[in-house]
Amino acid sequence: MIRESLEKLIAKIDLSEEEMAALVGEIMSGNATDAQIGAVIAGLATKGETFSELAGAARAMRRKAARIQTNADIVVDTCGTGGDAANTFNISTTAAFVVAGCGVTVAKHGNRSVSSKCGSADLLEALGVNLEVGPEVVEEAVRQIGIGFLFAPLFHGA
Repeated sequence: MIRESLEKLIAKIDLSEEEMAALVGEIMSGNATDAQIGAVIAGLATKGETFSELAGAARAMRRKAARIQTNADIVVDTCGTGGDAANTFNISTTAAFVVAGCGVTVAKHGNRSVSSKCGSADLLEALGVNLEVGPEVVEEAVRQIGIGFLFAPLFHGA
């Protein structure tokens, strides 16, 4: 599966949504080497990602994600994209507090910094938030105070 997908990407042939979902599922299951993962990323970047490929990747990632249950009709996630190259403050986490303060339920995903000065997890940890909690604790926080943090390594294992 991985080899066939790589051959298509190298030949600049688009993957179907199903092929991409299967490929990302294999990667997230630990069945790909670092070299293969790098080749997939390079192949997609060189060819250009299609909507179907992005949808397939998202579907595979959602299958692997830990879920939380809320009783809110609408739940917002202000997950940032990482380094903005402008050295600004952590906007996505700040926005999460503003939105929650306005009464909107927030289930914020995030991680430590990779390419910026401060990731969401770094900021929340500096504020004394315990990041190493499971879904039940996050669900309770969302129910009681309207906001919870889903630390990526615990909720999106891959």
